[in-house]
Amino acid sequence: MSDSNYDEILQLLSERLASISTSGLAITPEMNLINQLAIDSIKLLNLIMEIEDTFDISVPVNALTDVQTVADLAKLIHRIKSSQ
Repeated sequence: MSDSNYDEILQLLSERLASISTSGLAITPEMNLINQLAIDSIKLLNLIMEIEDTFDISVPVNALTDVQTVADLAKLIHRIKSSQ
């Protein structure tokens, strides 16, 4: 997967997070999903299910323990997608 695909993943995530976040802030890669974007566990799991459907991947729940920012989530998706 190329860098442009990473950028596409990041853009798609940013758009989706903007629609489900209650913070009203513009989404940046450095933003913390929980503290800044108010993404709770249910919203996060719903987002992961959408990501899995969109990219035809499976995201292991234990892989989410290290995900704190939008960029972390984009990198995780990119890594999983690249390994297929």
